[in-house]
Amino acid sequence: MSSEKGNVSRTRPQRYQNARAFRNDKYDTSARRKKINAKLHDGVCQHCKGILEWRVKFSKYKLLSKPKKCVKCLQKTVKDPYHIICRPCAGKLEVCAKCGKEEEIVIPIDKGQDRTESVTTKNGQESSGLEEELDFDTNFSSTDSGEDSDVLEERFKSVNFERTEI
Repeated sequence: MSSEKGNVSRTRPQRYQNARAFRNDKYDTSARRKKINAKLHDGVCQHCKGILEWRVKFSKYKLLSKPKKCVKCLQKTVKDPYHIICRPCAGKLEVCAKCGKEEEIVIPIDKGQDRTESVTTKNGQESSGLEEELDFDTNFSSTDSGEDSDVLEERFKSVNFERTEI
């Protein structure tokens, strides 16, 4: 393409074109990549949702190592990457949690928190959404019978995960 003034039309097609689309999980099959691919982007406007989905698609999305400071309440409560406003403030003010503008929110934060509320299982016990996310990451299909997988699942749920300081 020439750089002369006014020459903005291209006369030939693109020279190099990829034969296959980029896949972010082709070589990286870790649990972190699966968690990032399955993440629901709620509490953001359509533009910011597109940006976050592009980052996920091309392996540019990085998780936070520690919470960031919210620009509204000035507390370290922002746990989502690339967000500037915490979930409670964004829900209360009805603004996009990423850009802070009063745009239309595509998926409200209330619907996204339904997955973390307690859910009753078939046994009548309550389990949190976080345990269900752990069940999603765990592969129980390696066992032959359904009873074995149920026993393993119950044993996994009974394990306490606590963080210890080193």
